[in-house]
Amino acid sequence: MPGTQRKSYSVTPETAPGRDLIAGSSVTGMGIKALVSVDMEGIAGVVHPAEINPERYEYDRCRRLMTGAANAAVEGIIDADPAAEVLVADSHGPYRNILPEDLDRRARLVRGKPRQLGMLAGLQGGVEVALFVGYHGRAGAGGAVLAHTISDAVLDIRIHGRSHGEIGINTLLAGSYGVPVVLVSGDDAACEEFADLAPGAVTVPVKRGLGQHAADTLHPEEARDRLREGTARAIRRRTGEPPVSVPQPVEVEVDLHQPRGADLAVLIPGVSRKGGRTLTFTAQTMTAAYEVIQLIVLLAQTPS
Repeated sequence: MPGTQRKSYSVTPETAPGRDLIAGSSVTGMGIKALVSVDMEGIAGVVHPAEINPERYEYDRCRRLMTGAANAAVEGIIDADPAAEVLVADSHGPYRNILPEDLDRRARLVRGKPRQLGMLAGLQGGVEVALFVGYHGRAGAGGAVLAHTISDAVLDIRIHGRSHGEIGINTLLAGSYGVPVVLVSGDDAACEEFADLAPGAVTVPVKRGLGQHAADTLHPEEARDRLREGTARAIRRRTGEPPVSVPQPVEVEVDLHQPRGADLAVLIPGVSRKGGRTLTFTAQTMTAAYEVIQLIVLLAQTPS
């Protein structure tokens, strides 16, 4: 973005991940362990808030589309590595969208909230690669379908002066654990946003944004075929894609839509106000930064 200071990112893992995510799980170490984080706004065919809100009439159809896209990613991972261990993180809204009974039985499902690490829950369990499916552009991204950053209460989030949406924030969080994001699928704006951060990774655009609520979209079955093929390609070439992480300590600025959200957020220790609706803080790790961001958003959504 013009006038935006950019930081060069490097690999700085915060933890030494263990292998077992669930006590008693059978992990042989023979196959790769992959985390698939699935959002809804970037799924083929989805263009309008009525389709992604559990209280609206088109939601049931779109949660089936979301489940189908998750299955395509699982299939692609296992095509490339039949011994793979796959964890799918439901990462839209209430985190209870993917239909468990329709998900590929070879995957495990993380659903429900609140949960540690939000959209990347499970990252702590020895994950080796992450994939983002159904992701969308950041708030203010022109031409991006259903663009926002975490919540409509947020106008922008900057890390070391660089504007990031969910794609960037989650890529940096994964990188801080030494985990590369090897694939992003969504509209063309989401894919370009990720390619700017990780030029060597695989992107699978499934629709071309024509506006906030409009797109030229692939048929869902064609999108799933492309996603399966792209996922398999990303897993096969994973060793060439380094993690992207952020220098520490992590300097964060958050612009909120309403000043009232800032009134509440400054009650968080370490969070300061910069102007009417901009908040700043410094965190020692990306995990800590992510947790404070989540708390700020939660407070900004609090009804008057």
